[in-house]
Amino acid sequence: QRMSAKMTDTTTFLDSGRTCMQQLLHDQSPFALDTDERGVKSFRNAPTTLNAAIQEGRRHGAVPFLLWQDQRYNLEEFFAAADHLTAVFQQSLGLHPGQRVAIAMRNRPEWMIAFVACVQAGLVPVPLNSWGLHEELLYSIEDAEVALLICDLPRWQQVAEGWPERIRVLLLEGTGDEPVTARWEALAELAVAPPVLHQAAPADDALILYTSGTTSRAKGVVSTNQALGQALHALDYQAALAGMSSPERIKPIMASGLQPTALLCFPLFHVSGLHAQFLSMLRNGRRMVIMYKWDVEEALRLIESERCTQFSGAPVMMQELLAHPRFDSEASASLFSLGLGGGAASASLLDRLLTVKPQAMVGTGYGMTEGNGVGAAHAGEQFVLFPTTAGWPLPIVDMRVGDRPDQPLPPGSEGPLWLRSSAMMRGYWNRPEETEASFNDGWLFSGDVGCLDENGMVRITDRIKDIIIRGGENISALEVEQVAAVHPEVLEAAAFACPDSRFGEVVGLAVCCKEPLEVESLRAFMGEHLAGYKLPERIWFTQQPLVRNATGKLQKSLIKQALGV
Repeated sequence: QRMSAKMTDTTTFLDSGRTCMQQLLHDQSPFALDTDERGVKSFRNAPTTLNAAIQEGRRHGAVPFLLWQDQRYNLEEFFAAADHLTAVFQQSLGLHPGQRVAIAMRNRPEWMIAFVACVQAGLVPVPLNSWGLHEELLYSIEDAEVALLICDLPRWQQVAEGWPERIRVLLLEGTGDEPVTARWEALAELAVAPPVLHQAAPADDALILYTSGTTSRAKGVVSTNQALGQALHALDYQAALAGMSSPERIKPIMASGLQPTALLCFPLFHVSGLHAQFLSMLRNGRRMVIMYKWDVEEALRLIESERCTQFSGAPVMMQELLAHPRFDSEASASLFSLGLGGGAASASLLDRLLTVKPQAMVGTGYGMTEGNGVGAAHAGEQFVLFPTTAGWPLPIVDMRVGDRPDQPLPPGSEGPLWLRSSAMMRGYWNRPEETEASFNDGWLFSGDVGCLDENGMVRITDRIKDIIIRGGENISALEVEQVAAVHPEVLEAAAFACPDSRFGEVVGLAVCCKEPLEVESLRAFMGEHLAGYKLPERIWFTQQPLVRNATGKLQKSLIKQALGV
């Protein structure tokens, strides 16, 4: 009887969900679609530039917007600070539209102010991984050919040695002795005329995000204004669909009378933090409480004291939050929305999510940096009924499964996953060959294996790209191997993903050595060149050559099998 009831619920919801989709995509709807001559779909009413999307936040006036430590901003105050910095860029620093500006700091209001000011001045923001060390940060700065670096003191201390003097530096804080071009506090006091907001073209470059793939160096993903407008509009569509298809889960949120408030834990250099939280909440007049770094005790304190209504995080964050003894108390009473991103969730975590907050709006999705995070998504009743899927592809996204996108496999078949959308990147910065290799007639190869099931939902089953996803962060196995191989006693190394109950995956490393090595000795050596999250947590040593195929490629599946991973 229970199985029959669930099948009835599933059928009813699918019918209702598709009806909601049809209503949202009606030709007179804000989410009406157009299709170009290639068959690529786009939202007709989406913002055509990133600046236009951001300016929508001004209509919310003095609504509270940011809290970080002792700093509070409403939207009027936030835009006033961004406008002033925009004018400083134009009038004092003499920056010109199209120039690139790197932002390297942990999550804080100044990060967001700097980002908006860059966009308003027509500059191209280049957010950098704040966990990166000297080599990684300097590489991205040089690769993007930035005109200015805006950073906090810890990031400056990482890059100061060997700093290219031709690149100007705006430092957020410091002792006063650092040899930098300008300081945030001093520029904030400058008298400037009102800025002139740049009018970009839809096809102009608007953002470069660095992502770790299979190569040893991160690649700069370049997105146009139009792609970003489409991506942000897609997030609005998904929110509308979740509300329409799960009305009983919306009612408690509305009845609470609380301002929608998110605890921001995803880093802003990641699409989950930048697009789905910061930019989306800025446009829609919602509030953010910023965490400098993840700490479950501090997260619960902020949720309770600031009455946060939404928490989205990587599976490791969600797992720690739900496992905390205070979560099943008044501390989490204001939480009506829970979101997962940045990696696959375990069955036990999904079960806990659906048990501890049975009426909450719970959701997840699938996306890539190259697609501006827009792929598939679902929330509410759809998530409850299909928790192991990533939901339906968003309306502007086409997905195909097969070795080639022009030869798709039938529904339910498993194979390589291809994506096409109007939110797709323009390409990789200064890497035309890699850009061309990633696309097949406009379709991007995701590097993932999956299927589109009988209900049209996306299910990710495996990964082809040689990357490790630790707590939502991509790690290039090749980069780890190359750093290990620099050690004078290491002949060769193979890096791979090891299952982990906390982070989902961690880095494992098999090493062939000339002479015996201590684990901590090798890890300490690698720590001089790699950010901490990239270091191997499990290391195996051997004096036998690692298994390779006839072409010399490491056979990692056989290596892992021999090690019992």
